[in-house]
Amino acid sequence: MSNVSGANAAEWTDATLRHLLTADRLGSYLRACDEDLSRALRLYEWNMSAGSAVIATTGTVEVIVRNALDRQLVSWAERKGRGDWLGTVPLDQRGRDDVAKARSRATMRGRRVEQHGRVVAELSFGFWRYLMSQRYHASLWVPSLHKAFPGATEDLRTRRREVESRLVNLMLVRNRAAHHEPIHRRDLLADLEDAVELVGWVHPEAGAWVGAISSLRQVANARPD
Repeated sequence: MSNVSGANAAEWTDATLRHLLTADRLGSYLRACDEDLSRALRLYEWNMSAGSAVIATTGTVEVIVRNALDRQLVSWAERKGRGDWLGTVPLDQRGRDDVAKARSRATMRGRRVEQHGRVVAELSFGFWRYLMSQRYHASLWVPSLHKAFPGATEDLRTRRREVESRLVNLMLVRNRAAHHEPIHRRDLLADLEDAVELVGWVHPEAGAWVGAISSLRQVANARPD
């Protein structure tokens, strides 16, 4: 039983929290704690802190990576004399749909003037991860996008696969955290390593910065037994 200070101070029991959160949601925590409800709730609380740290870290990675890729796509469009890449880059239908949705959100469905940076910010993490797939290897990766990660391995095929692998992993843990799913069995230190390495390939100072500001290491080390 615990209480909260303030005008609306109240007490609660673990049994009440189990009812409110539901046994299904607490299932993985209970199994990890040998069905000990008190320990399971402490693990659930830790999972919330871990999720916040994951969201903050992957959000920083997303901004650095998308800006690096955007710079290369802008350069690609300039070399081709095609104007803004948002309307001219050779995307498949899925990619074109993603751009169309981002443009709609950025312009409030046409109610304000389109600005390139706003549209880029509206493109999802999944869009940028998808640009790293095999389908764009010849059309975008080799001529342009590989330059966004100058610190990665020299072999371009291996570089693309390694970038894609880390993006897939970080997007997975980010999505689980965003939907309040259990991440208590994940190796969060490995996730942090992926994040630091990926942005370090963009620029070594970015890797150093993300490693320094992320709270993932402290949170992972504070996981309840």
